[in-house]
Amino acid sequence: MSSTETTAPVDASPLKTSASPAPDLSGERIVVVGGGMTGHRLAARLRAQDPDGTWHLTVIGEEPQQPYDRVHLSNWFTRHDGSMLAMDPTVWDDPRITLVTGDEATSIERDAQTVTTASGTVHPYDRLVLATGSWAWAPRAEGKDLPGSFSYRTVEDVERLAEWVSVRSGALGRPLRGVVVGGGVLGLEAAAALKGMDVDTTVVEFADRLMSVQLDQGGGEMLRLLMQDQGIHVRTGVGASRFSPAGDGAMGMAHLSDDTELAVDVVVFSTGIRPRDRLAREAGLAIGERGGVVVGDSCRTSDPAIWAIGECASFEGVCAGLIAPGNDMADVVVDRFLGGERTHVRADAGTKLKGVPDTEAAAFGDVNAISPDALEVSFVDPVHRMYRKLVMSDDAKTLLGGVFVGDIALYSTLRPLLGRELGADPSAVIAPDGGGDAMAGAELPDDATVCSCNNIDAGTIRHAVTEQGCHTVGAIKECTSAGTVCGSCVPTITKMLGQELAKAGIEVSHALCEHFGQSRAELFKLVEEGGQETFTEVIAAHGNGGRGCAVCRPTVASILSTLGAITGRRHNPVGRQLGSLQDTNDFVMANIQKDGTYSVIPAMPAGEVTPDKLMVIAQVAKDYGLYVKLNGAQRIGMFGARLEQLPEIWERLVDAGFQSGHAYGKSLRMVKACLGTNWCRFGVQDSTTLAVALEKRYRGLRSPHKIKISVSGCARECAEAQGKDVGVIATNKGWNLYVGGNGGMTPAHGKLLVEDVDETTLVRCIDRFLMLYIREADKLQRTARWVEEYPGGIDELRRVVVDDTLGIGEQLEESMQHHVDSYVDEWAEAVRDPERRAKFVSFVNAPGSADPELRYVIERGQARPAAPGETDTFPSPLAAYEHAASHPGTADADLETLGDAR
Repeated sequence: MSSTETTAPVDASPLKTSASPAPDLSGERIVVVGGGMTGHRLAARLRAQDPDGTWHLTVIGEEPQQPYDRVHLSNWFTRHDGSMLAMDPTVWDDPRITLVTGDEATSIERDAQTVTTASGTVHPYDRLVLATGSWAWAPRAEGKDLPGSFSYRTVEDVERLAEWVSVRSGALGRPLRGVVVGGGVLGLEAAAALKGMDVDTTVVEFADRLMSVQLDQGGGEMLRLLMQDQGIHVRTGVGASRFSPAGDGAMGMAHLSDDTELAVDVVVFSTGIRPRDRLAREAGLAIGERGGVVVGDSCRTSDPAIWAIGECASFEGVCAGLIAPGNDMADVVVDRFLGGERTHVRADAGTKLKGVPDTEAAAFGDVNAISPDALEVSFVDPVHRMYRKLVMSDDAKTLLGGVFVGDIALYSTLRPLLGRELGADPSAVIAPDGGGDAMAGAELPDDATVCSCNNIDAGTIRHAVTEQGCHTVGAIKECTSAGTVCGSCVPTITKMLGQELAKAGIEVSHALCEHFGQSRAELFKLVEEGGQETFTEVIAAHGNGGRGCAVCRPTVASILSTLGAITGRRHNPVGRQLGSLQDTNDFVMANIQKDGTYSVIPAMPAGEVTPDKLMVIAQVAKDYGLYVKLNGAQRIGMFGARLEQLPEIWERLVDAGFQSGHAYGKSLRMVKACLGTNWCRFGVQDSTTLAVALEKRYRGLRSPHKIKISVSGCARECAEAQGKDVGVIATNKGWNLYVGGNGGMTPAHGKLLVEDVDETTLVRCIDRFLMLYIREADKLQRTARWVEEYPGGIDELRRVVVDDTLGIGEQLEESMQHHVDSYVDEWAEAVRDPERRAKFVSFVNAPGSADPELRYVIERGQARPAAPGETDTFPSPLAAYEHAASHPGTADADLETLGDAR
């Protein structure tokens, strides 16, 4: 039944307009049935918006606790204390508000306008608001009520669950076996809770993927991998048909719809919710076809004196199961009570998975691209367990939806842009190295919703910063309530705060992110002194809790990698513990390209390479059909390798004497050199030999950003040393050292640090400079910006590095020497580790298979990814080459012209 097909018209009673005087609530008795989050929201809003009113509000709750934060129910397991979930208790200090707990409302007498509770208390009302919420539905299955069966909905549920696991495992003398029926958000949280109690856990989901309502197929599959990585078993496409008892009558066996069985000691049902509408039904209110109290856009029911909000309300035939629409409904009702005309509108608030350690998933909008002419742009990295997809309008401008699994850093930035122009290339936004840069300067329009839970827009947050003096995220939360429910918008709030403070000329906090109050340099020092060796230890010792984010996780990984190398606490940057923290490119030791394949760029110190090694590169490229190109770093790049091919290619290169070129990492990329005195008639120093020595010294050095070094053999500067992070130029007396140069989008000339020094002094100065930069630079800060912003400028930097005025020179040199002594080639380690090597597969269910959507064409004699609309394409580079070889007349025009010219 729709909102317009009720027996009594919804919202038919006269409403006050904004031009009418506000209704007099003096002495009015307002009753809210439901002591949950929406009931608390209504009470808090009414109190705040009508501080001088003389009404009286009674909130009736059947649970013994005060209203609590059900969104973060899984947090109960961190301290086993329900009080940690309590919502603002100061609401109940208002003498106009009475909170009743532990007394269920049992009936409504509409004619008498009263509500009766289980205790027999009768509460008269002038206005009644139903906020009865929902109940956890479980399928009809034989044995589902056996001892050991639980829901996952209330504090009482989780308390009973924890008690059962403790007592039952003690009685059986072994860890329990658990099944969670339902693979939605709450089901996965329940599975994580069981796993945290050492229960061997299996998730059973009838749909073909996890979080089937929120995620698309690709996102669901990636989430499956993440859950399995946590040791949680996943069965999709099957249901639980019945349960049978163990010998003592408790839960013992789960029988599934595919005729398989699972031994089980505890079962948690999380198969959905149903609106709690019994009171409304028995009172004769209009009920929707799928249940729920029918309301219109003012949230008024078919009775003019009764409103319904939250999960018990059916609006446009749908009962929303999220807190955001419930909060909005509460705000609408308060506004209407006070004479406003605010209306409730269905809006996509997005969904974010919480309470599952090291597993992130979030989505919003049209995730399955069902909109007409919708365009899907996706990025998938199964090794790093990352899936990103944007759904765009057919012109690739308007954002229609998004799915993020494994790394949801972009979720908070992009969700407010739903239905708006993205303002950037969607491919660049979701690329591993592109998301931050592509959206770095983007500002949300004032009417864009930032906090969907509390319906707070960007303009409200800006006003809080600029007009109300809220200069911290905490102050913004307190002032606006944004970010106080699920917290997924906090990264966006943090970014907006920085933008507004910068505009006002106010110093912006240099905290690493919301999880760490310290700057990168401060955190580096703390970890160095504290000796922490894992991200978990670092955030426990120096952070604010949580699992970190896309900012702090790779930053901490870089710090741990560097410290491991320079202190003896050796950390492999792509090892099992740190690998999951770092950027995708760093993790798989290769840069991902536009078609999802990877580049392979071996190290060539100073650009030197022997003919024999050249032949190895040529043969590898030919065998795998790779595109070959010389890059600006004096390296030979091979492009088009599939993920599963990388270890094979590395192995052949390593056997030939090559090492990783680290073209993928925030580390030394290369040391470029001219010919110097070896061949050039103008050279005054041996630049090639020095460049080789420097590259071998600093290879693999993890740093805040990538580092490029160059050595020119004379003042003619053929190696372009002054445009590098570290530039060395030969003179007749020795070497000049320049620092802080860089090319790219914001070029900067290097600044002269020291001149005419011998090689020993030169290396000592470079050691000190690089190590000081690594210790003190901000996250993702290039040396150019760091040198520019160094207190006292280049002169002070010279005194610290060259003159050692702080007395830290020896320490910096020793740290660098530790790095040199501990270096191990990452490619060689990876190919010799069977467990790590086994992770390099594009499709976990079809190892060795290529992406069927990849297509290639021949251009200038080499295969490249086909552009949209191109014809005569081939499924692999090798197929393209084979076709070209068998059809010589189809060579492209460029090559024919070149041949004619010769």
